[in-house]
Amino acid sequence: MAASTAAGKQRIPKVAKTFEDNIRKNRTVISNWIKYAQWEESLKEIQRARSIYERALDVDYRNITLWLKYAEMEMKNRQVNHARNIWDRAITTLPRVNQFWYKYTYMEEMLGNVAGARQVFERWMEWQPEEQAWHSYINFELRYKEVERARTIYERYNWIKYARFEDKHAYFAHARKVYERAVEFFGDEHMDEHLYVAFAKFEENQKEFERVRVIYKYALDRISKQEAQELFKNYTIFEKKFGDRRGIEDIIVSKRRFQYEEEVKANPHNYDAWFDYLRLVESDAEADTVREVYERAIANVPPIQEKRHWKRYIYLWINYALYEELEAKFTFAKMWLYYAQFEIRQKNLPFARRALGTSIGKCPKNKLFKGYIELELQLREFDRCRKLYEKFLEFGPENCTSWIKFAELETILGDIDRARAIYELAISQPRLDMPEVLWKSYIDFEIEQEETERTRNLYRQLLQRTQHVKVWISFAQFELSSGKEGSVAKCRQIYEEANKTMRNCEEKEERLMLLESWRGFEDEFGTVSDKERVDKLMPEKVKKRRKVQADDGSDAGWEEYYDYIFPEDAANQPNLKLLAMAKLWKKQQQEKEAAEQDPDKDIDESESSSF
Repeated sequence: MAASTAAGKQRIPKVAKTFEDNIRKNRTVISNWIKYAQWEESLKEIQRARSIYERALDVDYRNITLWLKYAEMEMKNRQVNHARNIWDRAITTLPRVNQFWYKYTYMEEMLGNVAGARQVFERWMEWQPEEQAWHSYINFELRYKEVERARTIYERYNWIKYARFEDKHAYFAHARKVYERAVEFFGDEHMDEHLYVAFAKFEENQKEFERVRVIYKYALDRISKQEAQELFKNYTIFEKKFGDRRGIEDIIVSKRRFQYEEEVKANPHNYDAWFDYLRLVESDAEADTVREVYERAIANVPPIQEKRHWKRYIYLWINYALYEELEAKFTFAKMWLYYAQFEIRQKNLPFARRALGTSIGKCPKNKLFKGYIELELQLREFDRCRKLYEKFLEFGPENCTSWIKFAELETILGDIDRARAIYELAISQPRLDMPEVLWKSYIDFEIEQEETERTRNLYRQLLQRTQHVKVWISFAQFELSSGKEGSVAKCRQIYEEANKTMRNCEEKEERLMLLESWRGFEDEFGTVSDKERVDKLMPEKVKKRRKVQADDGSDAGWEEYYDYIFPEDAANQPNLKLLAMAKLWKKQQQEKEAAEQDPDKDIDESESSSF
């Protein structure tokens, strides 16, 4: 018997050494520390177990399980003061861990220390915890019949729940006073629609319908429409129950809705009226009503093939789609990004990257790529940014903003050749969403690098794709601003080339814009003969008339418009002569009509001249 006891005592140091070796090799594995402490506790070596827990806390004081096991050990061995000390340290170190507070208050209450539990609750409330914590405190007071204390807590926490508490216990007069005090407390500057909705529902349950109407009208007069959607909804439901239909239509839906109904009935293709109407119902009505109005709006297809009508009509569809997306209040991209941000807040960067990588693999979206790239930029992981941009552009090669951002990143990193290669690859794409922005960015990039010849070649490439007047003007201004010898002559040459190219342009306003820019250039840098030469190219502004057709194809009369006739257009020369002759004939006709209308004036003038 003695031999076996001695053998057991010899094994204890060996087990302890094994535990010590384990924690020495894996210091951060808290489970090894806990097993070690529990083993010492099983041997009734409480002081040694305590020492192990304290050493473990020095390694990771944020480990919640460690604190819980430590406190549970003290409570299990009836070491109340030690347990209190541990809970105090835990809630001081990690005050946002609600589990510590719940355990601490429960321990004090089980020991019959009501005052101590109340003191712990008060310390907890100073941290403004979640709603359940306040409820726990209130329920604690109610268990000991401390109704007044519970009321005080409700008053500090939530006016609405305070009033509902009074209502639940049939203290209706108290509940009404609570609501009235809450309205007075918040005043007109910090009005909360939820408070007025709760107040109105309370009065509705008391059958005080006039009070309900007064509350709703008072709130609606003072809260903006954007912040009172729930208020409108509940007021509508109330009126449907206890009011007449006319009252509902006049008060809740408002007079504007009738105005819009009249407008769209009078002209179903008045898309501006539909937009205003839809904005109204989106802010006020239920989803089914909004959908009904959208369906009515998109049913009115433009009757003629004119861009201005179809542009407005298409925006109805776009707004409809956006409404459905926002009404669902759920987008996969947003959820993935929120999840990644959560992992970052937990300092789990690999998990955040894994989440974003998975999201791009499963449901690639522009927002996901941008969010992932922004994260890596903040971490200065530029190689990762490059790989992400490559994946992004494989997914959406038409996205000009992504090409530009990628090139700008390489420029910032000093890799000019790589940035230029990205721009070249971008402009070679068959389809781009904003090509003009991309070309401008590329040209600005080469100008910043002082690559004059490259910039000139870019302008030439761009002019092969488009002959837009702004490109010509920008090209001319670039040549002028280059500051090199002969820059003025090169700028003039560009203007001459542009004018020659744009002679066949149907948009005469663009040609006029070019000549005005050219004239401004000659005013500053040209000679008198240069200025006269450009002035001779300026067009004559002529008022003309053309037939107008109504939506149904019938004649709707004539309208006047202005046209520009350029002297260089040889085909227009006969028209100019004919126009001049028409003006002369019109003047002669007017003089003749004036003479016929007042013959006495001519006689009087002849008689007076004879004297």
